[in-house]
Formats: sequence, structure tokens, C-alpha cells
Amino acid sequence: MKRKINARFVLLTVLSVVLTLVLATLAYYELFKKEVLADLRSYTYVLEHAGVFDDVAAVKEYTLTDTDVRVTLIDPDGEVRYDSQADADDMDNHENRPEIAEALKNGSGEAIRHSDTIGRNLFYYAVRMDNGSVLRVGKESGSIWAVFTSVLPWITGIGAGLILIGLMLSHFLTMQLLEPIERMANDMDHLDSMTVYKEMIPFTTKIRKQHEDIMKNARMRQDFTANVSHELKTPLTAISGYSELIENGMATDADVRRFAGEIHKNSKRLLTLINDIIRLSELDVSEQDLAVQEVDLYEIARTCVDMLQVHAEKHEISICLRGTRCVVNANREMMEELVYNLCDNAIRYNNAGGSVKVWVVTKDGHPMLSVTDTGIGIPREDQERIFERFYRVDKSRSKSTGGTGLGLAIVKHIVEQHDAKLEIDSKLGEGTEIRVIF
Repeated sequence: MKRKINARFVLLTVLSVVLTLVLATLAYYELFKKEVLADLRSYTYVLEHAGVFDDVAAVKEYTLTDTDVRVTLIDPDGEVRYDSQADADDMDNHENRPEIAEALKNGSGEAIRHSDTIGRNLFYYAVRMDNGSVLRVGKESGSIWAVFTSVLPWITGIGAGLILIGLMLSHFLTMQLLEPIERMANDMDHLDSMTVYKEMIPFTTKIRKQHEDIMKNARMRQDFTANVSHELKTPLTAISGYSELIENGMATDADVRRFAGEIHKNSKRLLTLINDIIRLSELDVSEQDLAVQEVDLYEIARTCVDMLQVHAEKHEISICLRGTRCVVNANREMMEELVYNLCDNAIRYNNAGGSVKVWVVTKDGHPMLSVTDTGIGIPREDQERIFERFYRVDKSRSKSTGGTGLGLAIVKHIVEQHDAKLEIDSKLGEGTEIRVIF
């Protein structure tokens, strides 16, 4: 990146210097032309008022020496009467020459013509005298290329000097421009204390937020890995221990049946945990557009409640559904998973003899799913954390009921992917209501 920026600065410098020198040469040549024509006007004025060309016969005897100025006298009909550098009798009619025609019409005229023969420009200024004749003064001068060639050594030296200065400034500016970025790259943990250009404040703010998110995700993944290891270790230890006792013949017939039951229970817990981990990982990496369709949220909730009736009765919990048909654009599989996890969580963390009420209604024009239980409740300080992975308000209850601690984390992912809103109301010892508003 530094090389590219520096190279572009260098290219800009070279182009600027070359363009400036070319434009300066053109401007100088324009001034040069104006200066030559101004000199010719002055010279013509002097000759006209000196009375030298009043007598045509005397003019033929007049010669100009030691000067590069050419003087020509032309009759009103265009015939050349006198030329200081050529024989007038051998010259053609000048009536159609631009400067002569303009002088005969307006009183004065000027023209610049290029001679391919001598490779130089010819400057002319003509004025109509009182007797009707035209006095023209001309001068040879170098073309723009001749002028450019004559000053080429100076232009080359100045250009080289400017380019050298530009190279040094380009390098310095590149270093100054990238210095805050390099400091940020080398020390992302102290972005707040770094001084940057005000134009870079939005950029540094975004970088800081992204860095914080990356660090947060890294910590979450680290915690997740540690929690997964811990959660897997418990059932695996139990399975290994019971199976070892059976293998070594240290268990009675009665113990074998009990140990087999424990192995089966921990195996189911292990499979459930692995399935939840896999599902959560799928939701984490899923960046594809959801396959959404119109689904009846009430119908999904009814199927889920019917499926969980046996599970609720096992825990001495009553579960019921209330509400009306509500259609949402969503992924059906995820909606089923969302309702199941919320209801299953409400059953697991309920009290014997308690109830779970599922509501599907329309609130302020938005479909809403509400799951209310009469369970243990959640302390206020824990309500923002219950959707974290493996976070449990009551760890002993969760493990005794077979919970993995990932159900609400999955719920949060599904809600976010559907741009829905998640709300929670809970009182310790009284119960909890979780609402999903689409």
C-alpha cells in the first residue's frame, strides 16, 4: 500500500512539473509575441512620423543597415514601392496580405506567418499613412519550438530540481499519511489514546468497533471451547466410570441395571449437547439468505405444544396454547426450533404444579409469540445474560433436567436472523415471560 501511494504521488509530481513547464513555456511565448508586436508598432510609429517615407522617390535611395527589421512601403493598390531587404520590382502584389488588407480597411493591421523554408515565424505590423500608402514593418523570430529549444537546458535543470523536491515531499507525505494507520495496526488496544486526522475519526471508530467485536468474539469462542470441554467431560466421565465398573465385574446384577440407566441417560445428554453445538455452529457460519415462506405461527405453536404435552406431564407441568392465526414470512424449520426451545426451557425451569402458557397474537400490527411460565424466575442482573451460551441461572436444575444451556442461545440467533425483537420480563420466584415480536 505504501509503495502504491508513494508511486502515485511521484507520478502526480512528475506530471505536474512537466505540465507546469509546458504551460509556462506557452505563456512565455505568448508574452514574447506580444512584446515583438509592441516593438514593431513603436518602430512603425517612429518611421511614419519621421517623414522618411513621404517621398517615394527618395525612399528608394534610403537603406536600412545593421538591423533585422524589414521595412516595406506598399501603394493603396497593393504594389510594392520599397522593401529594405529585397528588390521591390521583383515582388508580387501585396493587396491580399492579411496585415495589408486590414491596414487599408481599419488603419492598421498585424499578422504572424510561419516560414517553412527558414523554420522561423515572421511578425508584421502595418499602418496606413496619410497619403494612402501602407507602411509595413516586419521581423523574423524563432517559433515556439525554437524558443523551447533555446531554453531547454534551463527547463531540464529546473524540472529535474522540482521533480527531486517532489520525490522527497512524496516520500515524506506518504510516511505522514500512513503513520497513524501503522500505529493503529501495531497497537490496536490503545486506539482511544492515539491522535489521528479528523478525517480519519470515522475510520478509526469503525476499526475500534470491529476490533472490539473481534476480541469479544475471540473471548466468546474461547469460553465456548472451555464450556464445551467441561460439558462433554461430565457425561463422558460418568459413562466411562459406570462402564468400567461393569467391565471389571465390580457391579451386582442390580447395579448393572442402574448403571445401564445412568449410561443411557448420560448418552442422551451427550447426544443432545452435541446436536445443540452443531446447530449453533451452523447458525454462526450461515451467511446465505434464509429460505422464507409464509408460515402460520399459531399452527407451528400448536404442533409444538402437542408434542411437549408428555414432557410437561412428566414434570407435573400444564401447558396450553391461546391466540389466533398469525402469518409471518420466516423459515419454517427455524420457527419450529424457536417455539420448541422456548417451551422446553419454560418446562425445565418451572416448578411442580406450575404452568406454561403460549400466546400467538397480533400486537400493534406485528405478529407476536409469547411464552410465559410460573417457574423460578430470573434475577434482574442475570436477565441480559441468559441468552449467552452455557449460561444457566440455576446450574444444578439445568443438569438434572437434561438442559444443555444452549437452547436460548439458539433462540437468539434465530430471532436475529429474522430481524425480530426479543423481550423478557421476569421476577425471581414468580416466573418469566419471553416475547418474540416479528
